Amino acid sequence: MEPFRFHVFVCTQQKPEGIPSCPASGSLGVLDALDREIEARGLNHDVQLTTCGCMGFCDEGPVMVVYPAGVWYRRVQPSDAAEILAAHLRDAKPVDRLVWNDAAAMKAMSIEHGEKFRATMAAHEKAGMLPDRLEQMIRGYMPSRCILTALELDIFTAVGDGANAEQIGARLHANVRAVGMLLNALVALKLLSKSGDDYKNTPESARFFVEGSKDNQRNGLVHTADIWHRWSTLTDAVRKGTRVPIGRDDTPEWTRNFIAGMQRNARDRAPLVVKALGAACVRRVLDLGGGSGAYSIAFAKAGPEVQCEVLDLPEVVSLTAEYVGQAGVSARVSVRAGDMLRDDFGSGYDVIMLNAICHMFSEEQNRDIFRRAHQALAPNGRLVVQDFILNPEKTAPQHAALFSLNMLVATDGGASYSELEYTRWMNAAGFSEVCRIHLPGPSGLIVGVVK
Repeated sequence: MEPFRFHVFVCTQQKPEGIPSCPASGSLGVLDALDREIEARGLNHDVQLTTCGCMGFCDEGPVMVVYPAGVWYRRVQPSDAAEILAAHLRDAKPVDRLVWNDAAAMKAMSIEHGEKFRATMAAHEKAGMLPDRLEQMIRGYMPSRCILTALELDIFTAVGDGANAEQIGARLHANVRAVGMLLNALVALKLLSKSGDDYKNTPESARFFVEGSKDNQRNGLVHTADIWHRWSTLTDAVRKGTRVPIGRDDTPEWTRNFIAGMQRNARDRAPLVVKALGAACVRRVLDLGGGSGAYSIAFAKAGPEVQCEVLDLPEVVSLTAEYVGQAGVSARVSVRAGDMLRDDFGSGYDVIMLNAICHMFSEEQNRDIFRRAHQALAPNGRLVVQDFILNPEKTAPQHAALFSLNMLVATDGGASYSELEYTRWMNAAGFSEVCRIHLPGPSGLIVGVVK
């Protein structure tokens, strides 16, 4: 049974560079073109588009197959998508010039491909070669560092509407030879294009990395570059048991990049958190370490009677005020300079939030914050922790386990914690009805109620 008139499979099996594959021949572009044509022609309810692994015809790619009739296409290009949609998926007439119907040759090729693959894997195993998965993880820092350096230098803005290496190097006050090498690597990563000696931004890099673009995320991403420098101290941090200072995290620029990075993460997530919690009966909110104020802004927009207060460090609250002002909610979101580890919280709050905060502190510090939060909440008030929550063994999810190392290199005693730990700390502080609320994405909520 087919729930759709047509089901289209496009091979997107990635393989090491230099080995024939459908993605190397352009299947990702074919997939995107098909998706756009399906949307444009209003065929979403008739055509199911699905990616798939290797079909064994790597030298004939990009390969796709259309069911229920089982029509195979080979060497498809993005420019063919409109014709395939119009002729085959609308009028049920396959595009003959692209159809591959030599069943015997196809079967023989697929069998040969499978045998070669298994023989290659057996040879690698016998020789004790490092598996591709491990090789890719070990060398994964290379493309990452390339992009982060480009962001630190603001290369994509320097490229502008197009320039050569000498022009870009002059704009960056950087060595032309080295700039050219970096530019070529960015072309290899498909973040720039090159024609002759001139480089241009791709639509993707122009949208997200160029100064002046409405979706520019460079400032927030430069914080990731700051994190990279900390991760270079991981070996020493494991030996020492805590962070190794590198002298990069106490400047105004670092703080602005950090808050921009937090805003990038929180902007779209904040409304989901507020919806999960509900704004009914909420009048006063204390946002501890609220940074850009994204969650207070979301609460203020969700309930006309809500008044929020962001408590953060003096060097942060001026930035918070900028984000709050841009959101147009300054009348209902106030800022207070202070230190949540020492300062009094106040009293009578309906909600106290700790969004991406607890991982910065040790168990003892979190226990103390929870205790003082309990005192500051009104009856039936809620303490809300949003963070990366580990399983009981602290080995998953992968993101949370890796982020715990991020806290090792960045803080004196921070870590990712488990649901069991948060529950135990809240209960010890006097909270009842402690529960976990699952959200889409890497983080979740732990909520405790004052009774």
